[in-house]
Amino acid sequence: MKIVFMGTPEFASVLLEKLAASGEHEIAAVVTVPDKAVGRGLKLTPSAVKQVAMAHGLPLLQPEKLRAPAFLESLAAFNADLFLVVAFRMLPEVVWRMPSKGTVNLHASLLPKYRGAAPIQRAIMNGERETGVTAFLIDEKLDEGRMLCSVTVPVAPDETGGELHDALLDAASPLMFDTLRKIEEGSFVPVPQPVNDGTLPTAPKIFREDCRIGWNRPVEQIYNQIRALSPYPGAFTTVRKQGGGEAVLVKIFKAVMSHDSCGLPAGTVTTDNRHTLSVAAPDGCLRVEELQLFGKRRMSVSDFLAGNKGFDGAVCLEEEA
Repeated sequence: MKIVFMGTPEFASVLLEKLAASGEHEIAAVVTVPDKAVGRGLKLTPSAVKQVAMAHGLPLLQPEKLRAPAFLESLAAFNADLFLVVAFRMLPEVVWRMPSKGTVNLHASLLPKYRGAAPIQRAIMNGERETGVTAFLIDEKLDEGRMLCSVTVPVAPDETGGELHDALLDAASPLMFDTLRKIEEGSFVPVPQPVNDGTLPTAPKIFREDCRIGWNRPVEQIYNQIRALSPYPGAFTTVRKQGGGEAVLVKIFKAVMSHDSCGLPAGTVTTDNRHTLSVAAPDGCLRVEELQLFGKRRMSVSDFLAGNKGFDGAVCLEEEA
């Protein structure tokens, strides 16, 4: 089949690499976002998908607007049989109706659960014990098209967002090839998604407030938030040492949860100033293992405490100072 691949982040780029290396299908073109200015120097940086496309010498489109006439004309000229979408923007109807065999999206959840932009993080935040990848045909509604197939992936109780990302990627690759083969053979019968009665969890985009730790919540919710957002973008809190002084922003990447009460108000820090640092929650505590001060590198608690004293009795604030 002649395929146009659409995607942006690493998850999509790895699948594009596998598809290009396999030689099973012709990749007529790749569509991704325009280069973005990143870092202190605001250097224009290509998406992960663009880097793979360039490495394989694939035709590349980077539209600012998906309804722009010039883009639509270029896209139609490839005369693709299928569009394959992985972690890209919501497509207008004029785009997804273009190919003769339809437009397929690979979504990192077991639809209809976790429709939206952040299915991996939201699944862990909610304490799910399984998730997966679903292949479906795009229609006019967000992630609600008819399903082709899916694969289930278990979620370990201590799994991070980064680890689950990799596990889902491992599952997505064979699912992608199986889906493409069956579409080419015409052996798929698309199945409508079950109706969401409003009780199923969704996966809205992660914003800064989603990363702020609220220490008055149950310890398991805090723990799930920390691992869901590790390694990126990272759950954070603002810490003020006992006796006042300037508060500092700290990201927490790894912690161990305990339901044993610290006997202290929620958000209170205890440390031996050498190897351990814990924060109290209403129904337990979290022993922090890896963290990062604003502007510094990620480090172990032992390394952090070697250069930062006076945190025993500090308080994690609900708001930034």
